[in-house]
Amino acid sequence: MKYLADFREHFSKKVVFTITDAKIFLSQKKISENYLYLLIHNLLKKKEIIKLSRGIYSFRKELLVAGFAFNPFYYGLQEALSLNGIWEQETIPIIITPRKTRTGIRKVLDSNILVRRIDRKMFFGFEFIKYYDFFIPVSLSEKTLIDFAYFNEPISKEVINELKKKIDEKTLKEFLKKCSKRVNLKVSNFLKKN
Repeated sequence: MKYLADFREHFSKKVVFTITDAKIFLSQKKISENYLYLLIHNLLKKKEIIKLSRGIYSFRKELLVAGFAFNPFYYGLQEALSLNGIWEQETIPIIITPRKTRTGIRKVLDSNILVRRIDRKMFFGFEFIKYYDFFIPVSLSEKTLIDFAYFNEPISKEVINELKKKIDEKTLKEFLKKCSKRVNLKVSNFLKKN
C-alpha cells in the first residue's frame, strides 16, 4: 500500500471523509478506483477507520462523530440535555437532521445511535460546542424544550425545572414564532409544570 501513509496523514486530521473525498485526493496520484476500494477495505478490516454510513468514514473512534454522516444535523433531545449539563443520565446519541434519510436506531462502533428527522423549517436553534478536539452542533436549551414538544417526547418536572434555569425568555419567544400552534401549546404546558 504505497500511498497509505499520505492517505492516513491527510484524512486522520478530518472528523469524517467520504469516498468522493478519497477519490479526489488519490486521483492526484493517478490511482485506480479499485486500489481505493482495496485501501478502504483494508483500513476497515484493521479497524483503523470506522464506517459511519454508506460512503462515509472516520479515523476517529468517537461515537459522536456519527452525526457527521447526516449533515446537516445537530444533537438534540436527551443527548442535548447531557451535553449541556442539564442531566447526568447516559443516553444514546440522538441525531436530528432535515435530510430525507432512514430514521430509527443504527449501530456505530458497536453502540446504538438514534436518527430523527425534523422539518427543514424547524432546523434551527443550535450552537457548536467543543467535544475533545472537534466541534459538534448541539441544540440550545430553548430549542431542546421545543424539540421535546415537536417530537411528542415526555419530559419530567425535574428536567423542566433545570431547563427553566437555562432558558432565555426572549430567545424562546423568537424560536416559538417559527413553530406551529401545537408546538407552542405543548411548550406552554411544559412550562406550567412545577
